[in-house]
Amino acid sequence: PLCVSPAADPAVISPQDPTLLIGSSLVATCTVSPDFPLKAEDLYWTLNGRRLPAASYAALGPSTLSVALARLNGSRQQSGDNLVCHSRDGGILAGSCLYVGLPPEKPVNITCWSKNMKDLTCKWAPGTEGETFLHTNYTLKYKRRWYGQDNTCQEYHTAGTYSCHIPKDLALFTPYEIWVEASNRLGVAVSDVVMLDILDVVTTDPPSDVHVSRVGDLEDQLSVRWSSPPALKDFLFQAKYQIQYRVEDSSEWKVVDDVGNQTSCRLAGLRPGTVYFVQVRCNPFSIYGSKKVGIWSDWSNPTAASTPRSERAAGGCDPKGGEQNTTLRRELKQFFGWVKKHAYGCSNLGIKLYDQWRVWLQKSHKTRNQVGKEP
Repeated sequence: PLCVSPAADPAVISPQDPTLLIGSSLVATCTVSPDFPLKAEDLYWTLNGRRLPAASYAALGPSTLSVALARLNGSRQQSGDNLVCHSRDGGILAGSCLYVGLPPEKPVNITCWSKNMKDLTCKWAPGTEGETFLHTNYTLKYKRRWYGQDNTCQEYHTAGTYSCHIPKDLALFTPYEIWVEASNRLGVAVSDVVMLDILDVVTTDPPSDVHVSRVGDLEDQLSVRWSSPPALKDFLFQAKYQIQYRVEDSSEWKVVDDVGNQTSCRLAGLRPGTVYFVQVRCNPFSIYGSKKVGIWSDWSNPTAASTPRSERAAGGCDPKGGEQNTTLRRELKQFFGWVKKHAYGCSNLGIKLYDQWRVWLQKSHKTRNQVGKEP
């Protein structure tokens, strides 16, 4: 509910609409107009609809009643708490909005990013505590470092409660000064100034056309391919990519960091006969010579694919030979897994060598199974 003071009151509350720090005390008075035949003993007080105890009242004259409020807590609503003077029959004689809170803190942690070098979005934190119990207004301001004119951001709450979006009219190759001002009824606080160049905070759309497919009959691999973000095809930039994947029945993602600037990668060491979800994201860096590390895009929408099921046959082989084969497979897989992880990552040499071994192993395994089944 909003705190609204009637336009023409039969009584007057003083002080009217005060603003106080948390922990303060207040003595307010209600004085009835001479046009109304009411005495101090005909009055009582409420705060947010709750009747205040008579022990806190004092008659200061025939038609004036005061109330004492001690150690005030923060306002229950940012529009002010309702302090109301009533007549004995419950009628409202006068109202006052009581604002109790804290001055704003200095905004901190200003971070900004530019989507495809066409705009700028910034967000910040309201301070270590944040809650002032009063309506606090935040204003993002910016200017070119050497040109002096302050500009005010207009599109707030675009990326969360404490954020603002500047849609256009930003210059490249020019440093900007950016800061946030916080103000409420108890004061003003200004953040530190952040200096940035648009080229240093560029992010992109996620990679497009993400495809995930099987690698022949290899039961533990999937191939991932994607296209660079379309908006950056005309820019002088380098891009690096990350992949994350998870199995269908898990919420835990595994991240592949060593993709580099390739637009394809082979995932190996996967579980046979399992559905995997895969996402890719992009980080543009070295745009027009910028030395900054770049900002990661959002992840692409998940793309799903399944690995082939294992073709291992049950029985038919000498148990002792089967044990030896299992041990060999485990040792080879551990060895090539180590080589792939520590030496080559997603490089072609490591993948080709791994593929040759897997094909040979599967053919060898099928040949032994067929021999074991011959009468």
